[in-house]
Amino acid sequence: MKLMKLMDGFDSTYRYVLVAARRARQLSTGAPPLVNTNARKPCRIAQEEIAAGKIQYITKANASPAEAGTKPEADNKTSY
Repeated sequence: MKLMKLMDGFDSTYRYVLVAARRARQLSTGAPPLVNTNARKPCRIAQEEIAAGKIQYITKANASPAEAGTKPEADNKTSY
């Protein structure tokens, strides 16, 4: 069995899959991609956005009360 390296910025492969799935769902409902890509499938576009550092996640345990209720910043990054 081949072991895969965790994607930088993620504490588990499960969290990576959850973030990618949520972003793919947004893309499939009409959200514009954050990266230029030739990919057509929402899952692949979401993976490329994560690899480019355009998608981040914030857990409730790590976020301050002020950050937990804020919207993503205007620097073209999306937080989950």
